[in-house]
Amino acid sequence: MTTDTQQKILDAVDASFDAQLATTRDFVAIPSTRGAEGPCQDMIGDLLRQRGYEVDDWHIDVGDLKDLRGFGPIEHDFSKARTVVGTYRPSNISGKSLILQGHCDVVPAGPLDMWETPPFSPTIKDGRMYGRGACDMKSGTIGALYALDAIKAAELKPTARIHFQSVIEEESTGVGALSTLQRGYRADACFIPEPTGETMVRSQVGVIWFRLKVRGFPVHVFEAGAGANAIMAAYHLIRSLQKLEEEWNERARADRHFKAVAHPLNFNPGIIKGGDWASSVPAWCDVDCRIAVLPGWSIAECQKEILACVSAAARDHRFLSNNPPQVEWSGFLSEGYELTNSAEPEAAFAKAFEAVYGGAVPDRAFTALTDTRFYGLNYNIPSLCFGAKGAAMHGFNEYVELESLRKSTKATALFIAEWCGVERV
Repeated sequence: MTTDTQQKILDAVDASFDAQLATTRDFVAIPSTRGAEGPCQDMIGDLLRQRGYEVDDWHIDVGDLKDLRGFGPIEHDFSKARTVVGTYRPSNISGKSLILQGHCDVVPAGPLDMWETPPFSPTIKDGRMYGRGACDMKSGTIGALYALDAIKAAELKPTARIHFQSVIEEESTGVGALSTLQRGYRADACFIPEPTGETMVRSQVGVIWFRLKVRGFPVHVFEAGAGANAIMAAYHLIRSLQKLEEEWNERARADRHFKAVAHPLNFNPGIIKGGDWASSVPAWCDVDCRIAVLPGWSIAECQKEILACVSAAARDHRFLSNNPPQVEWSGFLSEGYELTNSAEPEAAFAKAFEAVYGGAVPDRAFTALTDTRFYGLNYNIPSLCFGAKGAAMHGFNEYVELESLRKSTKATALFIAEWCGVERV
């Protein structure tokens, strides 16, 4: 690709950046929490149809996915779950095919009075866009769409097949991405514009979600010693799981990517529910937990370690020793992923990065997970993950940096052109 062609694409990104931000604001304004992603998928479907893409919009059947590698159990109402894929098919095929994927699901906003601006009323100030999902990862999804627009605006068209995929469930199971593979979508490479802080994810952790179900013995608080407090018993188990977390992080010191990362494997008791009355010793407590695992670790073996840890802790507890807790697998059962067999797409992206940022692409060992794992682990499709800078993902006042978004959109556009090839319209 000539320098002149590159510049035309870069100029096209700049020319449409205000429109890109307007579309991003509309996308962020949709409160697409788990089970409520439909309006976002409608919007993506409309945007793809307006641009002339062939659109596939289908309901996800969990029964089709449950036996596939990486499937995580679904506990909520899944009756409205959909995946949307827009496909570009070239008249002349000479380049390499590509999957561009973003997820439209977002995590809950939490207490609204703890946000400086309403989470679903996206606000631009001080060079940032604030809002739930503005960073993770609606701005990246729309950025990828406008990267394709920029190629067209430069009077070019890709010479390879491109699937633009909008998925759900990235934040809890990953079955949205899994559904595209079950549907038959494949390509020579995948690119996911998650907010990676302008770094390439070289290695990422896997994640296991599980629920501790603890039962106690209720009595009136005036005779609390005669009962068994399920909430306090749950804390006993949590402390033991924190020790397992420490053990796993010791093992991580030997990992070639994560040995330089302080405490890469994080355990989090994220949801706690229990008890029925302040003056009754609680009879029950459920704790939803998340723990990370390293690439190459067996999910089944890690599950066994979690069960053994909980069982051992229960044996050391007066009440739980005779009333053992239950452990339920409640979402992610996801392996870690290391980017391999990716020299060709990485070389193409390196050219795009150098043209926009200068220098070599920085690498990152990621202590969260992305949907890249499905493509690499299940079908050996090299899956790159690179995106803009931002902050407060899953927290209050989440934001994406707009100039970083502009640059990442430019890099995405140049990568598409380099990898897929382009010709004059």
